[in-house]
Amino acid sequence: MTDLPGRLVLVGHPVAHSLSPVFQNAALDAAGIPLRYEPLDVAPTELGAMMGLLADARAAGNVTVPHKEAVYAWCKRRTPLAERVGAVNTFWTEDGALVGDNTDVGGFTFAVQRLLDRKPEGLRLGMLGAGGAAAAVCAAVEQWADSRVVIHARTHERAEQLAARFPTVARAVESQMDTIDGCDLLVNATPLGIDGELMPISPGTVPHEVAVLDLTYRRGRTPFVKACRARGLRADDGLPMLVEQGALAFERWFGAPPDRDAMWRAIRAPESA
Repeated sequence: MTDLPGRLVLVGHPVAHSLSPVFQNAALDAAGIPLRYEPLDVAPTELGAMMGLLADARAAGNVTVPHKEAVYAWCKRRTPLAERVGAVNTFWTEDGALVGDNTDVGGFTFAVQRLLDRKPEGLRLGMLGAGGAAAAVCAAVEQWADSRVVIHARTHERAEQLAARFPTVARAVESQMDTIDGCDLLVNATPLGIDGELMPISPGTVPHEVAVLDLTYRRGRTPFVKACRARGLRADDGLPMLVEQGALAFERWFGAPPDRDAMWRAIRAPESA
């Protein structure tokens, strides 16, 4: 994009907990771009009207739960990667129409490489969840050499549907424990844990050789990540993925990469902790 967006927003429900405005506004300041990134709490019944208003305003932004799959449908054009995932987490406006992309895929790859300290290839993943975030995980695994993902969801039919979309790398299982069997990395792609209480699976069932990546995040880390770390497991939450997908989105909006150091400094500042 060459012209500045009319607005820069985060669309979700809820959004008050999000750290995206903290690091995106830091990136805007570092780049000298005269815009503010604003959170918009939009109920599902109001989403269609809001997306119309944002298109009229030449807006750009991000999309978070529960709207990624719904916004996909509202975009007139979508990148091939967004088409593959079936969900949009980054959008902008061209010629009065919304264009959707998915930077969660790149964000997830970055988070895995950061956690494992190596290029993500030859990996066996176990994944809990079958929504938009899980689809981004499958799309990422599809790009890695010799890697596979086993999917478990509360509704087995959803896990089967997702696996059928990525047949060369994914399969669905009915037992939660089957996601752990033989895996190198366990991924929580459900929202469990964002409330600071629930866990997607008992940490005691995760073998010590398995790394854990929880795609949810909260200040002070999720209960699942804290419990896994207490057992000596390699574990991290979704913050690295969040920041990296935001950095990739920034580059889509403005045609140049942001100052990632400024983004990380902003979320590590005492007032953001």
